[in-house]
Amino acid sequence: MLEKYHIPIWSRERQEDHPIVFGGGPVLTANPEPFAPFFDIILLGDGEELIPQFIDQLQKIKNLSRENQLIELTQIDGIYAPNLYSPKYSKEGNLLDIEPIHANIPKFINKQTWRGRALCHSSVITPNSAWPNIHMVEMVRSCPELCRFCLASYLTLPFRTASLEDNLIPAVEKGLHYTNRIGLLGASITQHPEFTELLNWFNQDRLNHVRLSISSVRANTVSHEMMKLLQKRGCKSITIAIESGSQRIRKLINKKLSEEEIFSAARYTHEAGLKSLKLYGMVGLPTEEDVDIDATTDLLIKLKKKINSLKLILGVSTFVPKAHTPFQWIGVNNKSKKRIKLITKRLHSNGIETRAESYGLSMVQALISRSDRRLAPVIAEIRKHPNQNLGNWKKIYLSAFNGELNSHDDYISSIKIPSWEEIIFTSWDHKQILPWQHIQGPLTIEQLIKHKEESFKAGAVESLN
Repeated sequence: MLEKYHIPIWSRERQEDHPIVFGGGPVLTANPEPFAPFFDIILLGDGEELIPQFIDQLQKIKNLSRENQLIELTQIDGIYAPNLYSPKYSKEGNLLDIEPIHANIPKFINKQTWRGRALCHSSVITPNSAWPNIHMVEMVRSCPELCRFCLASYLTLPFRTASLEDNLIPAVEKGLHYTNRIGLLGASITQHPEFTELLNWFNQDRLNHVRLSISSVRANTVSHEMMKLLQKRGCKSITIAIESGSQRIRKLINKKLSEEEIFSAARYTHEAGLKSLKLYGMVGLPTEEDVDIDATTDLLIKLKKKINSLKLILGVSTFVPKAHTPFQWIGVNNKSKKRIKLITKRLHSNGIETRAESYGLSMVQALISRSDRRLAPVIAEIRKHPNQNLGNWKKIYLSAFNGELNSHDDYISSIKIPSWEEIIFTSWDHKQILPWQHIQGPLTIEQLIKHKEESFKAGAVESLN
């Protein structure tokens, strides 16, 4: 897009007459560094107040020089100007620090957190989208469960809920002027304190034409009444995240979910007349062994035998470490690809469908999740390839590792990039400087380490019992 409008892709090459290029969202908030050289400004956190503050300030300072505009913008919490910060590396290529280059800009950048009771809903409804013609309404933000791998939970703390009367119902009513399809969004919508009241509101006769879709729900919140209403409103399936069939792994990751609760959710789904139950699972979680993979397939097979007429679909992905979570220091398990194949083969032979996330794309996700600015030339180069598969990513990364790619920055070009294996598969020491360490998340490094240690203790205790 930048090239189409003749804007240099590297922020350092932009002149006074070029626009300010900015971005935001959860990926950039978690770890902006791989993309930092492309942006003049990165907005960290929730946008409800941050975006208006950014635009208002930009209007006030538009007559200043480009550099002074960036300096003034960084006085607002949640606004990060990467060009005003310089990474420092050791001779061996280890990141030592990311330092501000001006005295009057903050060393650490706080993300903005919206604490109002009004959350988001769709402003555009179109058939040309992943969820065609659906009006999306955000019910909750973050999640109180704090599964140790979960970016959506940890990065967006604290858990917040939209007001039923002042926000949710008006948002749904607005959407119904344009479509009869409503989607309820959030990491854990059934934990909204007024979720039952909202379902009762949807039970009005005047809304019989409405089709309701919901995001993944916690299995231990599923009830017969909930499933009956969802079926009445056109819902044909629900999705629950079990992560693993192993009780030890679920305890380790802080997934407060018993096998009995999973079976109950399946039974309520079937009794209400829904056609299928989708389950999310994950391979490669910390300390995972083959016996834990067996526990996942055993659970699905038992579930299928118990309720044979209910279609079961297991979506399975590879654990990828995410910034600002307790598992950010843990590398990808290199047995994950093999274990996905084992699960798929065994479940297929028992009549259970699996939908496996691309292992190759998970490796790219891990690369982006854990890298610093040295990845930017790789991202710039991969855009030239119509086939952005794992093979091309590895090939281009190897070129960067061998010093064959031109960078946007002479200093960064002189620093050796870590190996592919070190970024993706290696577990890091707690003392290691993280690429996102200058971005202040909801919890401190010390708190995240404590959560990680509690998880491993819980998983170890379960295995001894």
